[in-house]
Amino acid sequence: GSSRMSTSSLRRQMKNIVHNYSEAEIKVREATSNDPWGPSSSLMSEIADLTYNVVAFSEIMSMIWKRLNDHGKNWRHVYKAMTLMEYLIKTGSERVSQQCKENMYAVQTLKDFQYVDRDGKDQGVNVREKAKQLVALLRDEDRLREER
Repeated sequence: GSSRMSTSSLRRQMKNIVHNYSEAEIKVREATSNDPWGPSSSLMSEIADLTYNVVAFSEIMSMIWKRLNDHGKNWRHVYKAMTLMEYLIKTGSERVSQQCKENMYAVQTLKDFQYVDRDGKDQGVNVREKAKQLVALLRDEDRLREER
């Protein structure tokens, strides 16, 4: 993490306090923020460890599904939620991939994600590609076992 407190992270901290988010939820929000850089692997591995805790598991997953429902200029929330999900499928509790498979349609719809930013750049393509990779991973039982 960097020492410069960006306004976005300050805003996130305020939201965390107001909404009374748990430690697990805060970590997921941090990993799936709108910041232009990806989630750190150390943060993702902390979240993966928390998926073995029943309470934290459901908090983590519901926050991920919430992020996946974002759209438009929040495409990074969606993209990073899938990045995190992929990491958790491979390193987190077995329950992660079970729940993702049960909700596969939610990931599948993201193959059609559309968002073109103000500069005319198609940012949706990042989300669409990631969704394809994730669906392929979830459908591939052998690979799921190998990755674990």
